[in-house]
Amino acid sequence: MVWPPLGAGLAPPTPSGSRGRGRGAAGHVTPRGGAGVGAMSRRERGPEPGPGGAEAAAEDAALAEPESLDQCLSLLPWDRFSAWLHCVCVVGFDLELGQAVEVIYPPHSKLTDKEKTNICYLSFPDSNSVCSDVDRWPPPVPGKVLQLPIMGVIMKLRIPTYRDKPGTTPIVQNMHQADAQISMALPTVHEVDLFRCFCPVFFHIQMLWELVLLGEPLVVMAPSPAESSETVLALVSCISPLKYCSDFRPYFTIHDSEFKEYTTRTQAPPSVILGVTNPFFAKTLQHWPHIIRIGDIKLPGEVPKQVKVKKLKNLKTLDSKPGVYTSYKPYLNKDEEIVKQLQKGVQQKRPTEAQSVILRRYFLELTESFIIPLERYVASLMPLQKCISPWKSPPQLRQFSQDDFMKTLEKAGPQLTSGLKGDWIGLYRHFLKSPNFDGWFRSRQKEMTQKLEALHLEALCNENLVFWSQKHTEVETVDLVLKLKNKLLQADREHLPVKTDTLKKLQTHINDIILALPDDLQDILLKTGTT
Repeated sequence: MVWPPLGAGLAPPTPSGSRGRGRGAAGHVTPRGGAGVGAMSRRERGPEPGPGGAEAAAEDAALAEPESLDQCLSLLPWDRFSAWLHCVCVVGFDLELGQAVEVIYPPHSKLTDKEKTNICYLSFPDSNSVCSDVDRWPPPVPGKVLQLPIMGVIMKLRIPTYRDKPGTTPIVQNMHQADAQISMALPTVHEVDLFRCFCPVFFHIQMLWELVLLGEPLVVMAPSPAESSETVLALVSCISPLKYCSDFRPYFTIHDSEFKEYTTRTQAPPSVILGVTNPFFAKTLQHWPHIIRIGDIKLPGEVPKQVKVKKLKNLKTLDSKPGVYTSYKPYLNKDEEIVKQLQKGVQQKRPTEAQSVILRRYFLELTESFIIPLERYVASLMPLQKCISPWKSPPQLRQFSQDDFMKTLEKAGPQLTSGLKGDWIGLYRHFLKSPNFDGWFRSRQKEMTQKLEALHLEALCNENLVFWSQKHTEVETVDLVLKLKNKLLQADREHLPVKTDTLKKLQTHINDIILALPDDLQDILLKTGTT
């Protein structure tokens, strides 16, 4: 059974290990979202919403309003289950017919043929008795500490929120007497041991950070699914708090539906991070521009020796020496201090947890130094509040200008927070063409547009709308009421960052305007736009 809840970095055995005599069955759990092993790819499931804005409001609402008993009782069958998982599939194995999805549970779940094929090849024989347990789980609310029973084991975990900074999520501690039956406590479903994952290539961590930041095609060749998964997740997390917006596959196999697309030499490799274990990939992915070859992940007993970046032409088999194979030239000068700090930690036998904290802080500060100038410039695209009129549509954001942004870097660039030298301008120019910039900018654009809508609502609330309606025709007044109702619906639908008092005040304005109209219009407007 493949079990990757919410993108956890656990990986199943290779499909080749699942073949046997006669007929068997496998349970495959398809999670809700995430990009862990067994999850549908981002391309198949569609883009995820960016951080902030609606996502933040949804999290705040969920935390502010605990689930009541009445809400629990009103849930339909499998509602709790579907909050965590999409479905569980039973896959039959037959030497003559191959693998096939025999049962999808709950029965009303829908999967495309492409998704069924991927699930078949990622499954292996096992029994499945998880559905009833999962259906008893509370909703997956970010920021809450949850206790989840599964097959006789109780997991205690906290789902991170968009506000969490990497490495700061507190381990679930302070176990109370009532927690005596807890089998395991997990700090978060996403964090991996950074130092352990990067140890085989930690002389090149800054270059790897650049490659991930720029959304470059990257392959991790590892001896096992667990090691490939952990390394891919470590790479994706190294640019946090910036969200990695391209696809990533912690465990990619020859049976994945994109196999032909990713191995063809007729087009450039896509912006994807792949984790592979099959020796076949050493040949079929040799044309990819950046390849990380790792051996068995283990902590060094002595200080690792400096390893140079290797040329791609030297990577011919999976037996090639561990290292980074690329012709990429980093934009920034190498930070020797972080390497010395980690080397000193190895000499002093510093715990791997402490090494990971140092490494995560380094990545965090590097990413923030890079993204702060962009945040500052994009904030300047926001119209001034005095430009917002209740009687006009909200003003538009100014267009992003690459030239204007570059001009700001001379006085307000990353040199204000980072001592690293190098071609920062070149790094920014490359980043502005990447999927990560596109995803980040779309998210910020959405946040600021919603903020403008919220400010427009506040401006409307501060006007004497009843007095306005008395000086205008009934047609104009009805039109105003309908627009105000649409504003309220929009605020609810898009989770606009508006105070509850503001919404109540606007609803009061609407009611007062309606009551000042003739009875026939009152009846129509009271029934219009309320659903």
